[in-house]
Amino acid sequence: MVNKIVGWLILVPLCGLLIAFALANRHLVSVNINPFTAPAEAGLSGYGIPLFVVLYAVLLLGVLLGGIASWFAQGAHRRSEKHWRREARQLGDELETLRRQTGRGPVSPTGEVDDLLELR
Repeated sequence: MVNKIVGWLILVPLCGLLIAFALANRHLVSVNINPFTAPAEAGLSGYGIPLFVVLYAVLLLGVLLGGIASWFAQGAHRRSEKHWRREARQLGDELETLRRQTGRGPVSPTGEVDDLLELR
């Protein structure tokens, strides 16, 4: 619940600022991707894009590239997590097989802890 309140308290003003920024920067700018052309030639093309569109596109591109970089950086952790989950599942299956062989039924999670701590 607190996360939702904090989210609303941060996201609503942030969205308002982004909308105000977009309204304040509606003038057209020419975008030249070729760094080798002279600036005078670039301005003569006659095409323009609103400044806020350029800035939002760069912001979106940065967020996407950061997410992709994080995904690749966490690859080793995900692989390790997958390995340990697989091993835990195999050990759980082995434990169930041993319980069936000894004639003990499934034990509740608290019963398992009690057995390990020898509380019974």
